[in-house]
Amino acid sequence: MLFLVGVFTGFLNTVAGGGSLLTLPVMIFMGLPGTVANATNRVAIFISGLVAVKGFQSKGVSVFPYSWWVTVSACVGAAIGAYFATDIRNELFNKILAIVMVIVLGTIVFKPKTRLQDSESFTKKKNALSIIIFFFLGIYGGFIQAGIGFLVIATLTSVHGLNMAKTNFVKVFVISCYTLIALVVFFIEDKIRWDYGLTLAAGNSLGSWVASRWSVGKDDKLIRVFLIVSVLALAVKLWFFG
Repeated sequence: MLFLVGVFTGFLNTVAGGGSLLTLPVMIFMGLPGTVANATNRVAIFISGLVAVKGFQSKGVSVFPYSWWVTVSACVGAAIGAYFATDIRNELFNKILAIVMVIVLGTIVFKPKTRLQDSESFTKKKNALSIIIFFFLGIYGGFIQAGIGFLVIATLTSVHGLNMAKTNFVKVFVISCYTLIALVVFFIEDKIRWDYGLTLAAGNSLGSWVASRWSVGKDDKLIRVFLIVSVLALAVKLWFFG
């Protein structure tokens, strides 16, 4: 079951985001404490992210050196967020996760409009702004991860006017890099369940590879509909029965 969930969420994370909104509650319902599920989830995110990056590059999609600049900023933030994530009660983490799931679900449903640029723009002012934003995104991603993809997409499209292919490349590249930092923190604190993480990673990697090559020029509406229904059901169960 975890492998199949991994295939779908790997695909989802690559073309849109929000895969952790499914994998985290699934692992919690399978018996893992919330903090351990949060840490274990990063194994799959890191490995599948590397696969997705290679998939995008095989189609000629990359955004350097910009990706490195925001990655360094996000990695610093992720170390801070992951540190706080290791020292939180499981019951409180489950409640926070349920709230985050509903909030992210709201952004998917109502999809607030962002002001898009007419073309790609990487001025010094905009680069500085995104570096600051990615620091805070790194803190959030290091702490809980769920829904980070949507926040990254909103930043890249509204600040720099990137198309979805380039946006998704930067997204998976940055998340893969800062996830490695978070993994180190979680490993030191002995929070990772490797058998669950590697099983999920195998599924994620398959889904990410397919999505990274398929998604160039494609829409993600059908996937968003499925995500809305699934996340709402899991959030209700997590809050009342988690």
